[in-house]
Amino acid sequence: MHHRHFVKQLDEKSVTAAIHRAEEKSSAQVRVYVSHHHVHDALEAAGTHFHELGMEKTAHRNAVLIFVAPESRNFAIFGDEAIDRKCGIQFWTNVRDEIVPHLKAGEFTKAIVHAVDRVGDKLAEHFPAHGKRVNELPDEIAHD
Repeated sequence: MHHRHFVKQLDEKSVTAAIHRAEEKSSAQVRVYVSHHHVHDALEAAGTHFHELGMEKTAHRNAVLIFVAPESRNFAIFGDEAIDRKCGIQFWTNVRDEIVPHLKAGEFTKAIVHAVDRVGDKLAEHFPAHGKRVNELPDEIAHD
């Protein structure tokens, strides 16, 4: 699928609102990244972009990046060390499996919002919000 087709169909306001909702429930940070490049290993690319975006610098090391590469029909969810320790690989696998049908059906916004909501619920469980929340990273979708 062409990157422009994906981005054109993606309702960025809905995704940004989902990120904001997820972050209101926890001390964690969530970002979505859409790449226009063809990637062979989405998890590796997600890790690279995670660090390029400075996501490993959050106070509690509990940021999550949802990375989508429409050109290669590939995506990954990359969590920083604190959230990875709490969730384990099975959680990421479950979220992946839940959004694949939406992606295949061309329901791109629904897929991304679902992933953000699920990640937000898990982050709230392990990293609940305490006091005044600080938004350490932008909520808007990142692109290359």
